[in-house]
Amino acid sequence: MPDGWRRWTESDKVELKGAINVADFNDEEKLGKADAMVRRSPAGAPVLHLLRWGLVPHRSLNPAGGPRPINARSETVLVKPAFRDAFLKRWCLIPADGFYEWQTQEGTKQPFFFSDPQGQVLALAGLWESWRAPDGGLLRTCCILTTAANAQVAPVHDRMPLILAPRSWATWLAGPAGAAQALLVPAPVAALRGWPVSHRVNRVAEYGTDLMAPVAAG
Repeated sequence: MPDGWRRWTESDKVELKGAINVADFNDEEKLGKADAMVRRSPAGAPVLHLLRWGLVPHRSLNPAGGPRPINARSETVLVKPAFRDAFLKRWCLIPADGFYEWQTQEGTKQPFFFSDPQGQVLALAGLWESWRAPDGGLLRTCCILTTAANAQVAPVHDRMPLILAPRSWATWLAGPAGAAQALLVPAPVAALRGWPVSHRVNRVAEYGTDLMAPVAAG
């Protein structure tokens, strides 16, 4: 976790709480990969936690059997039952070096990487949920909010993650929903830079910072 984020959060320790007595809670195929996110603690401070990808509504009967959306459209987040409760009270920030989008080019899809022009870690806006198992174990999950693409991303793809500037982080985590809703707008063009990257990124087995390196398109 970058130093700036460590200073801003209550602790640089990432916690994975609960769920240890529930079958398959460590099965990434069924319940999603866990990554560090920032959310608001009951005391009101921003804290780091491990949350699993793929939002499980707290009313879900079976976290491994139902839909596990990783994206939520900002335009409909308040009317979709899967996201509405989370948007009213459970917001999080997802640290990321950047994000990938794909541009269709003569029958193929060219991947692009977008990041902060100064190389700072981006804060992607997310929602989180807490699902309680019959034995009391907790499963905390999350998803990313998306918006229409800004003019920087639009030539590549028509959607992009909702990216929040540092001045909006505290508002996003604390709410209320009306204040969070006011932040559901695409990031300014100047907030991002982008370039084509290797098709290797399409293979889930590939991993490493070299996947973000610029290449000639095609």
